[in-house]
This record gives sequence, C-alpha cells and structure tokens, in this order.
Amino acid sequence: MIKHFLSLSSLSSSEISALLDRSRFFSQNHKNPEQVHHLLRHKIIANVFYEPSTRTRCSFEVAAKRLGVEVVNFVPENSSVKKGETVYDTLRCLESLGVEGIVFRHSDDNVFDQLKDKIKLPLLNAGAGKFEHPSQGLLDLFTLREEFQRLEGLKVAVCGDIKHSRVAGSLMVAAEKFGMEIYLSGPSALLPKSQKAFVREVPFDEALTKVDAVMMLRIQLERHESLELNQESYHRDFGLTPARLAIMKKNAIILHPGPFNRGVEISDELVEHPQSRIFKQMENGVYARMAILEWALNQKR
Repeated sequence: MIKHFLSLSSLSSSEISALLDRSRFFSQNHKNPEQVHHLLRHKIIANVFYEPSTRTRCSFEVAAKRLGVEVVNFVPENSSVKKGETVYDTLRCLESLGVEGIVFRHSDDNVFDQLKDKIKLPLLNAGAGKFEHPSQGLLDLFTLREEFQRLEGLKVAVCGDIKHSRVAGSLMVAAEKFGMEIYLSGPSALLPKSQKAFVREVPFDEALTKVDAVMMLRIQLERHESLELNQESYHRDFGLTPARLAIMKKNAIILHPGPFNRGVEISDELVEHPQSRIFKQMENGVYARMAILEWALNQKR
C-alpha cells in the first residue's frame, strides 16, 4: 500500500518527531553535500502546482536536488490541462512516464480524497484547499523545536485569516499531538467556529503577552468572494507593530508562512527584526521537505 504524505493528522507524534530529527540532520549537513546527495540519486519527482507558489514549490525543488532527485516541473498553464485533461489523467500520465512521486497543490478541499486510492505512487500534499498544509506544518514545528528545544507546553498565537488558512489547520493538528496551546485572534468573520480545548479565542494584544511565538497570517483575498479589506484599519487592529512587539516576551519569536504583506499584517521593520524567524522558516522548509521526500521515496511497497 502506497504511503502518501497528505496530513499531519495521519501521523503519530513519534512519526512526526522522527521527521523532525531527520530535518535536524539535514540542517546540520546542508554544507556537506557528500553526506546527503546520494540518498535519493536517480529518483524522479514532479512538482504539480495548480495554484501559485514560491516558497513551497522552490523549496521542494531545492530539497529534491540536494538529495540527488531529478525534478520535473509541471505547469498547468502550458499543458494539456488547457485542452480539457483532468487532474487524474494528468497524474496518471506522469505516473506512466516514470515519475516516482508527485508534489501536488490544488485549490480543491477534497482533491486528495478523490486521488489517493487511484494513484500508485506517493502523493505529497503541498497545500490543498483550506484544510492542511502538512509540509509547512512540519517546518513550523521544526522552527519552534530548534528555537525552544521542545514543543510540549509551548504557547503560540495565530492572527489573521485563520478560517481559510491551511497553515493554521496543520499547526492546530500538531498542537494537539504535542500538548501546545493555541491562541486565535483576528476579525470574527475569519475565525473558525469549532475550537478544541487547547485552542482559545483571545484579543490580540492579550495573546501577545502570553505566547512564545506569534504566527501572522495574511488575508487570503483569493478565497473570498466579497471581502473588502481596509489595509490601514486592519493593520491598526490586527497588525504586528513595534508597539505590539514591545509587549511580547523578550524571547518570543515572530513567524509567518509567507507571502507576507508589509504594512498590513506585519510592519515592514519587523519582517527582519532580531525576533523574527520568517526567513529562517523558509530555510527550514528545505530541511523539512528533504525529510519528507526521503520518507516518501524510500518507503517499501
């Protein structure tokens, strides 16, 4: 049976911890290509992205190449998709051509439910719909664990368009597995309705005084049919500003999955502030995705 990487909820805490340990190995050996370049040599994967991406697509490609993997970048706009080819037929085509894994992003919430039992090679969820983004979740966990040397008991504030954020979805799955506390803030219309015991809805300024990390999220206007955003008022009410940074713990860190809108959800000067780990997250994405690729492509079938 093929093991796909579709959701952190399908992995145990020990399996996630093993991936985090492997991510650390890759982070410690990233300047020694002879230690890792042979691990997946001669394997072939396809990046298949039906939605725009910079960080996820490029970091999967860098991760693959560091492991010796050949990468096919499939671009729907320049493919038979324009001639009416279905997603399933596209993936079956790639499978028939000899691709050994597919890194896949799509806007459909349920696309993997439709594909996982039909495609006979590993599918890696690079963000589907609005529910989960497990490779982002893994790199966020890795960033937190490297910073604090633990996950258990950490408190994380998440602010922004949480209702439509697959990043927040994966973080909350992981939080439940590792005993973390999550504080949600943002416009009431953009907060999820159902919340578990470890998740609390808290005013943003109050949350900032309590947490070890704050995850800022952009407003995903592409997922809204009729949302008007006043950037100035949003920044005033929910933006991370120098004044809000001042009430945070001195060792608390700033996270953002990107892309970020400077001057909207985060002040320009905080993106690269000493307490920010935003670009470190991007770097860590390569190590986490190296671990995911190794797990997916080395599995016994």
